[in-house]
Amino acid sequence: MHTGLTLLFQNLDGVRSDEEVVRDELSLAERAEGAGFDSVWTPEHHFTGYGMTPMVPQFLSWLAGRTSSIKLGTMVSVLPWQDPVRTAESFCVLDHLSQGRAVMGVGRGLGRVEFDGFRLEMGESRDLFREYSEAIVQALESGVMEYDGDFYRQPSVPLRPKPYASFRGRTFASAVSPESIDLMAQLGIGVMVIAQKPWDKVEEELRSFRARFREINGHEAPKPVICVFVGAARTRAGADRMRQVYLQRYAESTVEHYEFDNVGFAKIPGYEYYAGLSRNIEKHGVEGFCNFLADLQVWGTPDEVVERLLGYVERLDAGGVLLAPSFGGMPPEVARANFELLAEEVLPRLQAHDVGGDLGVLHGAPGAAATGDRAEATALAAGAQS
Repeated sequence: MHTGLTLLFQNLDGVRSDEEVVRDELSLAERAEGAGFDSVWTPEHHFTGYGMTPMVPQFLSWLAGRTSSIKLGTMVSVLPWQDPVRTAESFCVLDHLSQGRAVMGVGRGLGRVEFDGFRLEMGESRDLFREYSEAIVQALESGVMEYDGDFYRQPSVPLRPKPYASFRGRTFASAVSPESIDLMAQLGIGVMVIAQKPWDKVEEELRSFRARFREINGHEAPKPVICVFVGAARTRAGADRMRQVYLQRYAESTVEHYEFDNVGFAKIPGYEYYAGLSRNIEKHGVEGFCNFLADLQVWGTPDEVVERLLGYVERLDAGGVLLAPSFGGMPPEVARANFELLAEEVLPRLQAHDVGGDLGVLHGAPGAAATGDRAEATALAAGAQS
C-alpha cells in the first residue's frame, strides 16, 4: 500500500522561530526517500503559524532536486486562492523537474483568515472551485488553458512547458460534498480523506461518490487516500503523551484556525456542514469537539498504530495513507523520534498491505493503477480519451 509523509511546517504558540521550524521540517523531507516513504505531501496555508506553507509547488520542486523516486503531492492546493493558469503552470513545471512524480491534491479552502488575506469572498468559493478545477484538469490534459464560465473567463493560451504526462489517476480532491459529487465524478478525480469528520459520515459520502462515479464513467472510482496525524511511542506513557499533549494541541489549533466554533458559517453559502458543526460546538462545548477531532487520529505503540491505520484502510477501502509525524507544538527531538519509529516499525507493515496497486488504484480493480510513471500515465490518458 502506498504510504506517504505529510509535513505541516506548523509553528504554534511562538515557542520557536520560523527559521527553526522550516529547517527541521526540511530535514524530515530530505530523509523521507531514504527512510522508505513513497511520497511527501504538504498542505497550502497562508498568514498564520498553523501552516507556513504558502508556496507548496516551490517546496516540492526543491525536494524534487534532492530525490529520485519519491512522489510529490499537494494536500491540497486551494484553487480559489490563485489564478488557474498559474496553478496549472506550477504543476507542469514540478512534473518536468521531477520527471512525472507530481500528485495534485485540490480543495476549495476553509480558513476565513486566508480568504480575507486574499480579499476573496468565502461565499464564492464553491463556484470558483467548480470552474477553476474544470479549467485546470482540462488544461493539464490538453496543454491549453481556456474557459468561459460565470466567474472565470480565460482566452485560449498554451501551457509551456507542455504537461509532462496525464494527471489522470494522480489527482485528488480533499472532500466530497453532495454539491461536488457530480463534478468530481465528471472530472475523474479521486478523494483525499482528511480525518476531520465522523467515519460513518465519510463512508456515506464515499458510497455516494462511488455510485455517481460509476454511473458517469462506467468504471469504478480510484480508491481514496487517507490523511491522518500519527503519534507512535514504545511505551504506554509515551503513547498517552502523544494523545493528551500533541494531538490535543493539534485539534485545538485546527478549531482556532478554521473557527469551527463560529456560528457565522450559517451565513456563508457552501459551508452548511460547518454551520451545523458550529451549532453543535456551541451546544456541547469546544473541548468536546477537540477531543473528538484528536480521537479521529492515531496514536499508540507501533503495533497499535498499524492495527488502527489498517482498520481505517479496510473501513474505507482506501488505496493509501499519508502520515503526519510532526504537529501540535511537538519539539523537534520528539518529531524526529516519531518519524524514525514510524519509518522503522510502521511503514514496512503498511506497505506490505496489498490494496491492488499504487496511488490511484481503481476501487475494486486490482492492478488497474495509475502510478505517475510517464508511459503508463500517458497510456491511461489515451485510453480515457478514446
